[in-house]
Amino acid sequence: MKVNHGYKRCLTLSTGQAAALDGQGHAARALWNLLHDWSTGHGRCHRRSLKDADDAIRQGRKDIPWLAAVPAQAAQAILKTYRRAWTNFFEGRAMPPEYKGRFRSRAAVDLPQARDLAVKRLNRRWAQMWVPKVGMVRFRWTGPIPGVGREPGKLTGARLVREAKGWHVVFRTEVVKPDPVAHPGPLVGVDRGVNVALALSDGNDQTHGDWMKPKEQERLLRLERTAARKRRAHQRGTPTSNRLSRTHDQIARLRARAKRRRTDWQHQSTTRLADTYGVIVVEELKIKNMVRKPAPRPDPERAGVFLPNRARAKAGLNRSMLNEAHASTVTMLAYKLAERGGTLVKVPAPYTSQTCSRCRHRDPRSRDGITFSCTSCGWVGHADTNAAVNIHAAGQVVYGLLSPAPWGDEASRSTRRAA
Repeated sequence: MKVNHGYKRCLTLSTGQAAALDGQGHAARALWNLLHDWSTGHGRCHRRSLKDADDAIRQGRKDIPWLAAVPAQAAQAILKTYRRAWTNFFEGRAMPPEYKGRFRSRAAVDLPQARDLAVKRLNRRWAQMWVPKVGMVRFRWTGPIPGVGREPGKLTGARLVREAKGWHVVFRTEVVKPDPVAHPGPLVGVDRGVNVALALSDGNDQTHGDWMKPKEQERLLRLERTAARKRRAHQRGTPTSNRLSRTHDQIARLRARAKRRRTDWQHQSTTRLADTYGVIVVEELKIKNMVRKPAPRPDPERAGVFLPNRARAKAGLNRSMLNEAHASTVTMLAYKLAERGGTLVKVPAPYTSQTCSRCRHRDPRSRDGITFSCTSCGWVGHADTNAAVNIHAAGQVVYGLLSPAPWGDEASRSTRRAA
C-alpha cells in the first residue's frame, strides 16, 4: 500500500529571499489569471488543447519580464492544476475555476520535481533545500521526513505557501507499507458538536479549551476595534494605509496561531481514536448548509413584507461551528483509519439529536440546549451523548450487527396534525 503524506515546515528567509518568493507568488497568481482569461475568452469557454496552452505559457514568459519570475516547473504545475480544476468541474466534483484575487487567495508556488530540491539536514534543529531562482534556503527541522536522510520513502515534490507567519514548505512524500490487517477495535458513534467537540457513545469524549488565551482574546478584540476605526477613515478607491495593513497582519497572525493549535488538537484526537476503535460512525453533515444565512421569512399578515431573518442571532452559532472545523476532523479520521485497517461509516444525520436513545421516542421538545429530557420515558442525559448513542445504533444497522429498530412515536408529526 502506498501512503502519501504532506510534511509542513517553516522557512527562514533573508530579506532578499522573501522578496524573491513574494514576486514568484504574485507572478504565479497572475499566470493563473492570464491562463483562465485565455482559456475562457471573456466568458465564452473555448476548447484549447494542452499543447496550445503550453505554447502560450512559454511565449508569455518570454514576452512579459516579470512573468518569467515563475520557474518553468512551477508554470507547468499551474497548467496541470488548472486543467485538473476543469476536469473536476465537468465530472461534478467541484465548481469551475475562477480568477484569483490578490487578497482573497493565498500565494503559492509548486515545485513538482523532487530531484532538484536537494533537501539536507544540517543539525538537530535546521535543514536546507534548494528553491529555483531563490537559492539555498533553511527551514526548521521539527521531525523526520520520508526520503530525507535514512528515513524510508521518497520525496515526490514540494509546495511553497505563504501564510500569516511567513513562507512555509509542504513536502509531498510517498511510503510503501504492507496492507493493514483488520482493526480489532470496537465500533463507536461520534457526535460532532459545539459544546462537546467530539462526543462518543461510550463516554470517552474528546474536548478542548479555547484556542486563544484570555490575553490573546483581549488583544484580538482591541486590534479588530482599531481596524474598524481605521476603515471608517479610509476613503473608497484610495490605497490602504500602512497602519491599517499592519493591523490586518497582526490580526491574521493571531488567528493563524489559534488555527495551528486547533489543527494540533485535531491530529492528536483523531490519532487516539483511530488507534482505539476499529469502526467509527459519524453523521453525514452538510456543513455548508448548516452555516448558511437564514432566508427572510414572509409576514403571513402582510403580503410582500418579510420579517427579520435572525441572521445576527445565528451568526454566533455559525462562527462556533466553523471554529471547530468538523469537516477536517472527518478527513483526518478517514485516512488514519484506512492506514490502520479501520473503517469510517457515515449515517444520515436527521433526528439523531431529537430521538431518545432509551425508548426511541422522537420529539424536538426533548432537547433543551445541552440537556436531553425525554418527554415519553423521562430519561435525562447529555444531549450530545444521546446523539452519539443513536449514531452508534445506526452504525450497527449499517454493519448488520443490529436489526433496524422503529423510531417510535413521532410527537412532532402528531403535533402538526393536531394544529
